[in-house]
Amino acid sequence: MFASNLARLRANSNLSQQQVAEKLYMARATYANLEAGKKSPTLEQLNAIGELFEVPTFQLIEGVSSQHSSAEIQPARFSSANDDDIVPRETVTERVDTLREVLLYVLDKVGAKPNVGETVLYKLLYFIDFDYYEKTGKSVTGLRYMKNHHGPTPTQTFVAVVKGMEQKGDLEIVSTKYFNHIQKKYLPVIKPELKYVNGEELRHIDEVLARLSDKTATELSSLSHRDMPWLATADGSNISYQLAKYRTADTSVKEIEDEL
Repeated sequence: MFASNLARLRANSNLSQQQVAEKLYMARATYANLEAGKKSPTLEQLNAIGELFEVPTFQLIEGVSSQHSSAEIQPARFSSANDDDIVPRETVTERVDTLREVLLYVLDKVGAKPNVGETVLYKLLYFIDFDYYEKTGKSVTGLRYMKNHHGPTPTQTFVAVVKGMEQKGDLEIVSTKYFNHIQKKYLPVIKPELKYVNGEELRHIDEVLARLSDKTATELSSLSHRDMPWLATADGSNISYQLAKYRTADTSVKEIEDEL
């Protein structure tokens, strides 16, 4: 699984084995053996490959901190735009319609910024949800996040929603070169209807984007690594929203929201 994932990531990025090897500071023969499955990667190599392609390391290898590969996850199905029977959202219940709207709204606002690739998007969603939970006891999307080497990473619901949005023609995913990384960008094709997100949530999202959307992936990952929910969670485990109530001054937004 790792070898095929590595080959796919390289091919999608239009890079040769030599080019990837140089970016990873390894011999081409060493890289070729990894891609051919003749050699298992070290943890250091896994982390370097994950950083290069902006992919969580657990997604590089089957069975590491994940029950299913992304290929097995089915696209999410969304409610009809004419459906007036909107069920109230529970505190941390994942709801695909809300996540779809939040994704479209965030991408419409900041998706075109050169720094906003998949890693930055993951962290923006995390802080949108956990900051809102700290202040209100509710999550905007209800999305679950897992502790990963690069910081909080959304779980399989995110993959399912993105697949569903691609099928509907809501967004496109492209790979671009950004400094020494291969950046995966999500580009919105349509505007959000904002039927499942209220005004208070939109104001909160705007505040988070104004505060954090210009930061790099490295800066946001570093910030998330200082956040109590991430610090108090075991590697590969889901991060509890309840831990947002125990944040330190480094990341707390409950009293001083413009601190960062």
